Order: sequence, then structure tokens, then C-alpha cells
Amino acid sequence: MNVYSISTLQKIKSFTINRMFKLRIIFILLIAVFFSNCIQEPKSSVNYKAHTFYYNWYGNPEKDGKYYHWEHDILPHWSDTTWNNAGKLTGKGNIGANYFPELGTYSSNDPELIKKHIQMIQQSGIGVLVITWWGKNSYEDKSIKTYLNIAKNYNLKIAIHIEPFYKTAEEFKTQLEYLNTQYGNHPALYKVNNKPFIYVYDSYKLEASEWQKVLNPKGEFSIRNTNLDAIFIGLWVEKNHGNLIKESGFDGFYTYFASDGFVYGSTSKNWKSMSVFAEKNQLLFIPCAGPGYIDTRIRPWNNGNTKPRSKGLYYENMFKAALETNPNYIGITSFNEWHEGTQIEPSISKKYKDYKYEDFSETNDNWFYIKKTKELVNKLE
Repeated sequence: MNVYSISTLQKIKSFTINRMFKLRIIFILLIAVFFSNCIQEPKSSVNYKAHTFYYNWYGNPEKDGKYYHWEHDILPHWSDTTWNNAGKLTGKGNIGANYFPELGTYSSNDPELIKKHIQMIQQSGIGVLVITWWGKNSYEDKSIKTYLNIAKNYNLKIAIHIEPFYKTAEEFKTQLEYLNTQYGNHPALYKVNNKPFIYVYDSYKLEASEWQKVLNPKGEFSIRNTNLDAIFIGLWVEKNHGNLIKESGFDGFYTYFASDGFVYGSTSKNWKSMSVFAEKNQLLFIPCAGPGYIDTRIRPWNNGNTKPRSKGLYYENMFKAALETNPNYIGITSFNEWHEGTQIEPSISKKYKDYKYEDFSETNDNWFYIKKTKELVNKLE
């Protein structure tokens, strides 16, 4: 048996106490780290090959002085005058959509709303928001920088979806100059090979000869090999639009519409031949899938294009058809195009007078299509 002096025993006791104290501190720190990780906002991975069409055109009286897009005219039929009865949906509880948003009649200029949407999109696995844009100083223009700034915090990217407000190629170039000056250097702007990725809706409204003025390297107002150069994606609607896109000088094409069979380009059985055309002509091909389609609140005569969601089966089938073409990217129509009922944004059950809005009650989950999108995007390599 060893015999220790009192001083030695005191040293041993002191050492033991110090060690126990340090171990307790370490234990407490480990617990703190564990719980802090539990309450941190989850970091979900996103896929930059998945692009969703996003609409920042909504407004309300509280934020914007009046309703934008929540109120909506009931649109006349293009030829059948028996449907041309005037009418208007007034906003608030009576909106221009067959579904009603969980977040209510929000403003697209509200930073808190934008943050919630960005978080939803991140959770869906989508990497790129393709935001509608109606030109310099338009209502939709004033929120773009806010979207870019918030998207940056969530590792998401923004692409611009240019709507057909311009009349000539020269005017189109002027608008590109504005986009480049305002947003061209923002880190959240989506670029491929250091070029902005730009969708051009209804691109067929200009002749190929007009587009060549800006998209052909030898064109009169050519932007090729300049600081305005970008990857331009035209819209394929009718059967002959492939040649129009090629002749115009676009870098690729997309199909946009979520109603399978509505037009040649959105008919999924045509996508394989369209993919072959793209590969043969060194063009990008972006087939677009959607969860369903219904717009009869604003187009009561358009029942023929309604596509029931069928608990996500319609979405799955359209997305599968897109995947089978081994596409460069897949477009998702849409995050929040409420007018056409293609949104994956959560909706709620609601009634206005005698009208009952569509909802996701068949799935028992308002967030079903955010989760379904994540499941589908995970299949995109």
C-alpha cells in the first residue's frame, strides 16, 4: 500500500475535480452543439437542371395600393362570341384562379413573402427560378433585385423570362442592356459558361429575319460576343417552330405549357423527336412538366384543356416523359401561375359565396406538390 503525504492527496483531489469540471464543460458544449443543429434551418440540396417558372406580378392594396393579378377579367373566347360576356373577378376572396393560395392574396414585393417562396423552392429541390419580366421599370421589374439578394442566401439562382412586350429586335437589345446594367453582375443570376440564361416567351411573334439582327453574329444589332451575349431559349409551340428557332439563332428551346396535348410543343409524345432535332442542330432542349392545368375561372370556355392532377399521377407521367428524352434541363410549369392552375405552391380549401375553390384535399396535404417535386427532381441527373 502506497502512502501519500497530505499535500500529494490534495493535488490528486484538485486534479480530479479539475478534470471532472472540464469533462462537464465539454459535455455541456456537445449538448449545445447538438441542439443548435436541431433548430438550424435545414440545408437542402438543389438541382440547377430543374427550373421553375415563377410569377412576381401579384400585388395587394396593403403593400401596393391595389390588387395586381389577384383581380382578373373573365376573358372572352377568341372566336365564339357566345362566351364574350363581360365579367371581372375582384380580388381578395374572389380571385382569378381555380385554387386559393395558402399564403393568401400576397404581394410579390413583400420581402417576407419572397423569403417564404424561396424556402419552399429550396425544399422542392429546384435550383433555378425563371422569373417573368415585362421590361424596364415595369411592375415586375422593381422586385427583381430583392429576389436575387434573397436567393443568394439560399444558394438558388434566378433566370429571366422575357415576356413579349418588345416589338423589334433593336428594342429587345435595348432591354438586354438594361438587364445587364442592373443585374448582370449579381452572383445569384443564373449563368452557364459565364453567360446569363434567358427564356424568351412567345419568341415566334418575331420573324426569323428580325431575330437574326441580334442573335446572328453578323446581325445589324448583334449581341453575340459582346457583354450582352447570353444563352437564349425560344418557345416551341407549333410543329414548324423548330426550324424557326434554328434560323432565328436561338441556343435552344422550351415547351412551357403544362397541358399535355394543348399544342405540338407541349405534347409529350412529340418530345423524343424534338430531342433528336435539338441534338442534330446543337440546340438545348427543355421539356416542361406540370402538376395539372385548370383556368376556367378566367377562361370558362376552356374546359377542353383542363388536366386533373390525379393525386400527383399526371405530374409523374409528364415528368417521366421529360426524363426519357435525357434533357439538358427540365422546366416545371409552374411554381405560382395561379391563373392557369399549374402551381406547386401550397393551396387551401376555401369558398367564396357559391364558388368552392379546387384544393389538394385528395392528398390530405397542402404541401403535397412541394414534396412531390422534390421526389421527381431527385430523379434528374
